[in-house]
Amino acid sequence: MSAETPAPRRNVVEKDRERYSPAVEAATRKARWRLLPFLMLMFVIAFIDRTNIGFAEQDLEVHAGLSASAYAFGAGLFFIGYAVFEVPSNLIMHKVGARWWMARIMVTWGIIAALFMFVSGPTMFYVLRFLLGVAEAGFFPGVILYLTYWFPRRKRAQATALFYLGLPIANIVGGPLSGGLLELDGTLGLHGFQWMFMIEGLVAVLVGVIAFFYLTDRPEKARWLSEEERGELAATLRAEAGAKQETAKLSWWRALVNGRVLYFSVAYLAIQAAVYGLTFFLPRQVAGIVGQDVGFTVGLLVAIPWMAGLVTTFFIGRAADRSARYRQISTLMLVISGVGLLLSAYVQQPVLAMIALCLGAIGFVSTQPIFWNLPTSYLSGAAMASGVGLINGLGNLGGFLAPNLRAWVVEATGTESAGLLLLAGAPFLGALLIFGTKAFERRDRRLEG
Repeated sequence: MSAETPAPRRNVVEKDRERYSPAVEAATRKARWRLLPFLMLMFVIAFIDRTNIGFAEQDLEVHAGLSASAYAFGAGLFFIGYAVFEVPSNLIMHKVGARWWMARIMVTWGIIAALFMFVSGPTMFYVLRFLLGVAEAGFFPGVILYLTYWFPRRKRAQATALFYLGLPIANIVGGPLSGGLLELDGTLGLHGFQWMFMIEGLVAVLVGVIAFFYLTDRPEKARWLSEEERGELAATLRAEAGAKQETAKLSWWRALVNGRVLYFSVAYLAIQAAVYGLTFFLPRQVAGIVGQDVGFTVGLLVAIPWMAGLVTTFFIGRAADRSARYRQISTLMLVISGVGLLLSAYVQQPVLAMIALCLGAIGFVSTQPIFWNLPTSYLSGAAMASGVGLINGLGNLGGFLAPNLRAWVVEATGTESAGLLLLAGAPFLGALLIFGTKAFERRDRRLEG
């Protein structure tokens, strides 16, 4: 790994094992109830708007002239715009605050998401997918950064897991919602996919406006905390940042070429390849399993794997915080995901196929909030803002690679199972890379000694 990668001091680990003061416990409990439900709502809307094209795939082929390869390429273009603008977006939020910047992100992506109702050909589809990625860039890493402003390290995995519940909730709610809106086909002269894009995009605009008035940038500005709670939470967070003072010397641009940050980016890319390689094709895959067209019923069935992920994510995040075994638990859950996706390529019986898909979703949904505790434990300040942005930006290129590679393999072999086999390799690779971070721990111990 890079020689400039700093080593966290031993007292960070020792401090993590201490109990927080009653005021800090009360402050984080209030922050959890006030901030996380709203952030989760924002994530639900964001994920629905970036993945609802999965429900419109067949309609776009018919009404906008998109081929299967054009659909896969356009679906992935979102992540190109997303990756390019992640780091500058996160640096801007670090400077101007979450309240204003998160509101800006939501309003602009909502407008662009609604414009998909006017797609009339591949070129327009490509442009809007790219612009949607540009507009949403910075939202997710911005939230990861924002949580470091509010939650001490041993509270953060659970808080991140609660935020991540937005992913399965988006698919639980988004499936029936998107499928149901498609059934408005012909109402007021609009196609069903036009109703879907318009309504789901305008909801993002509304919530973005509310975010400007609802979010609080940092604990010091929280009127809903007592003076003691504000002071002690801020002091605790400053102490944790001070314990990482060697990493604080990293400038934002040096974090972008740091070996450890780049390593985490590759690991996260493998995770995201599994997520989006499945998500963009899941409605059609489930429709094939049950022998029905994509609509409300298929939308309900698509929600089942995500419900399984929803149930497990919270408990896995809590177990990770209590045990501090973030690396080991992440590795195990990714192996489970790979096994599930592998089985889904071979199992023909509908119930068993859905169980396999549930295992796949459980693994990669549960892993992601735990994963973020690994890179954020090494970074602080502007280096954390740029580092988290880079990891998320490069990692999400998995969302570009996975659907295109899957579509290419399916076209080349003529079988969906071949695409699923390729997809199943992603979580296994992610598990190997995350397990490999044990080398960081050994190096840190040598430097401490």
